[in-house]
Amino acid sequence: MAVSPRLSPLTFANRLQHLLQQLLMSEYFIFYLCLVLFAVLTPFIPVIASPYNLSNLFSNIWPLFIVAIGQTFVLIIAGIDLSQGAIISFTSVLGASLIATKVDPAVFAQSPIWGKLLFEDGAILAHTSFGVPAALLLMLLVGSLIGFFNGVVIAFARIPAFMVTLVTQMFFAALAIYLVKSENIINLPQGYTAIGDDTGFLSIPLLVTLMLAFLAQLLLSRTIFGRWLYAIGTNVQAAIISGVPQRRVVILTYMFSGFCAALASIIYSSRMEMGRPTLGAPLLLDIVGGAVIGGSSLAGGKGKVIWTFFGVLFLSLLGNALSLLNVSFFWIEIVKGSVILFAALLDVTRTRLLQYNA
Repeated sequence: MAVSPRLSPLTFANRLQHLLQQLLMSEYFIFYLCLVLFAVLTPFIPVIASPYNLSNLFSNIWPLFIVAIGQTFVLIIAGIDLSQGAIISFTSVLGASLIATKVDPAVFAQSPIWGKLLFEDGAILAHTSFGVPAALLLMLLVGSLIGFFNGVVIAFARIPAFMVTLVTQMFFAALAIYLVKSENIINLPQGYTAIGDDTGFLSIPLLVTLMLAFLAQLLLSRTIFGRWLYAIGTNVQAAIISGVPQRRVVILTYMFSGFCAALASIIYSSRMEMGRPTLGAPLLLDIVGGAVIGGSSLAGGKGKVIWTFFGVLFLSLLGNALSLLNVSFFWIEIVKGSVILFAALLDVTRTRLLQYNA
């Protein structure tokens, strides 16, 4: 009877190292971590696997994933967009200020838009048949225009994206608060709030997210524009020499980022049934973190839509678990920040492994 040879400790260690290296290099690594995290947490927090909690978890994931897709495009060209949270806040206030059906003068009498956009019997477009479509289009247009401004300044003035989008973030976040004096605009029409209703199996947020994700991945993987994005992020000088219209690509990329932020604002504000001047303020960490955790490189040249979904899923699952454990808000932020730092270190490690294997 043949006896199978035993593996020597050295051979076993080599195989284990090879397996771990393959797992680390897999583009589904973060998804595997999500599965492990969910499996580990379920016995300790059974409610995390309940239908109600899973429904709530994914309803929070959809708009976050939308805005993170825009951030992914920006990261691919070695940029960053810190203004997305402010765009979410500003466009939510702007849209609500056009269609609110009733406004309390005691709350908004000191607002600079009182008597111009807001009136006691409703906002300027509240009682028109085209009010909601006009508000939606204006929100998307304004988000895209803010992104256009970011892209033009970055492309032509050659100011670092970090500085340009930080200034834009500060300006529009402050403007959103100023326009409504820190008050939320409520009493939005049913035609608007229905957009954020995700109680059904095929909800509007889910369908919009799937459509955007599909088109975004198609753009990255099947078009010349997608190849231009990766070329700019990998080596901008080589891309320019090769004939890539770098300025135009940068501008369009930041416009898309602003568009995604405004689209997410529609879903967030319609779900909350209000225009909120601080709506996007706490989201920046999750937006950038979701993209980075998923595998988009801060150095540019790398990123996929599916990777970003895995990153958003992991970060949302982690935050959901900590909330169910009644962990304080500041500890949740500390843990998320640590995870994002770990993801950045992981990206550096994977890059070095690729260079070593090459």
